[in-house]
Amino acid sequence: MAILHIRNVPENLYKRIRKLAKEENRSVTAEVIELLGQSVRLREERLGAAEIVERIRRQAQKTALPRGWRDSADLLREDRGR
Repeated sequence: MAILHIRNVPENLYKRIRKLAKEENRSVTAEVIELLGQSVRLREERLGAAEIVERIRRQAQKTALPRGWRDSADLLREDRGR
């Protein structure tokens, strides 16, 4: 298992982590590992979602409307203008 040393942790942050650890009956080290794991998972999920959205955008740009069809957004704007 890897060892990670963190220096210059602001006192206020350390106190908040210590409080969270106490509430969960964990050591500060165990709490920091849990918090890091949660943060990494959230970041990965966000990046995964952003990648999916980007793929959808690229696919939408490739998709042309059949001849004679109009974009629904244009139709809605026109209808709202009446």
